[in-house]
Amino acid sequence: MTDQLLVLLVAAPLLASTLPLFVAVRSRRLARWLVLAVLVGQVALAVALAWLVSATGPVSSVVGAIPASFGIGLFADRVTAALALLVAAGALAASLTDDRHRSGPEYALWLLLVAGLSGVVVTADVFNLYVFLEISGLAAYALVASARGVEPALAALQYLLVGTVGATLYLLGVGYAFVATGTLSMADLSVALAAAGHDSTLVVAAFALMTVGLSVKLALFPLHAWKPDAYAAATPAVATVLAALGSTVAGYALVRIVYDVFTAAFFDAVPAMQTLLLAAAATSVVAGGVLALRTSDARRLLAYSSVSQYGLFGVGLAMATPTSVTGALVVLVGHAVAKGGLFVAAGDAARRHGATAVEDYAGLADRDPLTAAAVAVLGVSLVGLPPTVGFAGKWSLALGAIAAGSWVVATVVLASTLLALAYVGRLVERCYLGSADAVSPGGVRADGGVPASASVVVLVAAAALVVALGLGSSALAAWFAPVVEGWL
Repeated sequence: MTDQLLVLLVAAPLLASTLPLFVAVRSRRLARWLVLAVLVGQVALAVALAWLVSATGPVSSVVGAIPASFGIGLFADRVTAALALLVAAGALAASLTDDRHRSGPEYALWLLLVAGLSGVVVTADVFNLYVFLEISGLAAYALVASARGVEPALAALQYLLVGTVGATLYLLGVGYAFVATGTLSMADLSVALAAAGHDSTLVVAAFALMTVGLSVKLALFPLHAWKPDAYAAATPAVATVLAALGSTVAGYALVRIVYDVFTAAFFDAVPAMQTLLLAAAATSVVAGGVLALRTSDARRLLAYSSVSQYGLFGVGLAMATPTSVTGALVVLVGHAVAKGGLFVAAGDAARRHGATAVEDYAGLADRDPLTAAAVAVLGVSLVGLPPTVGFAGKWSLALGAIAAGSWVVATVVLASTLLALAYVGRLVERCYLGSADAVSPGGVRADGGVPASASVVVLVAAAALVVALGLGSSALAAWFAPVVEGWL
């Protein structure tokens, strides 16, 4: 049962990705329903995995008869289960909001993206993590380009080039780790790297290369340039799934590399690397917030916000205390839900009202109160105000910083809140206090009514979930606690 569940989580969408190529020839509508059915099945598999992990503890599997040190290993604990469920549910939600009947290749790419992201989450070896990163990355590049036109093509090309550099750096790090230890298994590497010496040149080089490579995927400043262009050029549904899941899964991979492969002992042996990671993450917090303040495009604002939010995640990760790492995981999950919902709202505002710039949101609360309310609630979570999950994550980060005596980090967390309040406040102020008369001609295409029913469901669910996760943050932290305690 365990072996089948872990394998199916990757194999089901991977194998099913071939079906739309044939079905869409007869009916694109039928192909869409097929994709939705596969994604519903993916959610069911993720729920089953969460139940299994909760009941029995961590589970693992090795595909085939290849030794674990070189084979395709799969692993799941409570953090894995949460991310697997997030990937499955997020992909389904984004697909529901897609108002296009896509071609067979586009539907195939969507399922390949899900398969790659799921593979990153459950893999237990560092090489296959690279393989799954590339599967999801190639699907993402093509999906961005599927919007058609010069701008999406250029954005996809930039995404491809930068993503390839990141993946190459990560793979070079894997090579150094293999030379130092002779294994690719995460579990074996954690022991072998310690035996090789955490402060050895090979091990330090492996950590640096793998971390920088994943930071490109995470889009930490100054490795972020691909993100605003890709998110602004992609179709709303593609932008939603990438914003909610793309960098989130890269963040999860970084957690695994730092604490499952190199372990917290690496920071004790090489404190300079911990300081560098902390400094890079803190810089990303401030730079992302400032860039979000300076842009006038709504989707670019949200993309720059992600640069800042993932910097917060990196800060919690680098502090290496149970409270801060738990806070980082809460930030990671909460940001995925909030940002996915905000991109659904942005896509709906653009489709129904022609609102692409921040100024175009003026008076949106009068024309479309549901979308405006969703923007407000989800924005509050990005700011980090109670009772949302954003507050729970930032509170844990602040507590971790104070407990560790790191007032600089505590100041960065506070600065992130003030910056987010400024750029989210711009958007919300336009929605509720702005006048539609001030919008440039052609900037608003008011067609009345309410968003499509699927978008309504997703928006309401996302807004409700950030509040529910905030109110239940102690339960979420308790869910992660056994894994975090094992790391630290």
